[in-house]
Amino acid sequence: MTSTARHARSGAVLASGRQSALRVPGIVAAFWIAKGLSTALGEGASDYLVQAMVPQIAVVLGFVAFLVALALQFHMRRYWAWTYWFAVAMVGVFGTMAADVMHVAIGVPYTASSALYAVLLLAVFWLWRRTEGTLSIHSIDTPRREAFYWATVVATFAMGTALGDLTAFTLHWGYFTSAAVFAGLILIPAVGYRWLSWNPVFCFWAAYVITRPLGASVADGLGKPRSSGGLGLGDGPVVLALSALIVLVVAYLAVTKVDLQRGAGSDEAQELLAGRI
Repeated sequence: MTSTARHARSGAVLASGRQSALRVPGIVAAFWIAKGLSTALGEGASDYLVQAMVPQIAVVLGFVAFLVALALQFHMRRYWAWTYWFAVAMVGVFGTMAADVMHVAIGVPYTASSALYAVLLLAVFWLWRRTEGTLSIHSIDTPRREAFYWATVVATFAMGTALGDLTAFTLHWGYFTSAAVFAGLILIPAVGYRWLSWNPVFCFWAAYVITRPLGASVADGLGKPRSSGGLGLGDGPVVLALSALIVLVVAYLAVTKVDLQRGAGSDEAQELLAGRI
């Protein structure tokens, strides 16, 4: 987006004097807690369903749940915590299945699938930026922009799943070492944003991507048997516990509305004027 276009758009936002009907939440601490829990839930639920029933049926059911969740989310005229996080959870389950199918059913190495999904993610980012002129979550107020957003989320979940398996199995780091590495990596964009004035959009998406392998590694570490390096709690109990925690966090968000992007238009205008989008 050119400088002239930025200023024209920011002027329009400021002149409108009204709150846009944004379709995604603002970024607060509870957002990252819910995101981390949903990534772990996606990993655990996918593994549990594939083992508890015929794998092909599990994948079909996961895909159907994914479509239903997105249909509900797109039906909403603005952000609502319950439909948004339900969609994120179902994207987590289906994204995990998609990555696992690449390796288990087709035999694609984790190295190749991680690279493939990384290229796919970059392609979505490029097309989104080229089409809309920004990757900011403060601008997601139309169905097309939201479609780009969810395409990005799906790609991050699939890539993160493959990346977590790559470090745990191909590199033989195990679940908890992988989790520690990803926990360290997620601090980089956090520090860059907080103290080094890095681009906020870049920092957000970098942290968002890393939460996926972090959550997947933690879920596997808790649920998988001791013989494979886990604590042996079982995927089923882990999924139940994570589901309960997510419900509590989302209920908090739905009641308090602390993640509602109030005055989001002026926030976006400030970023546009600063040239940070």
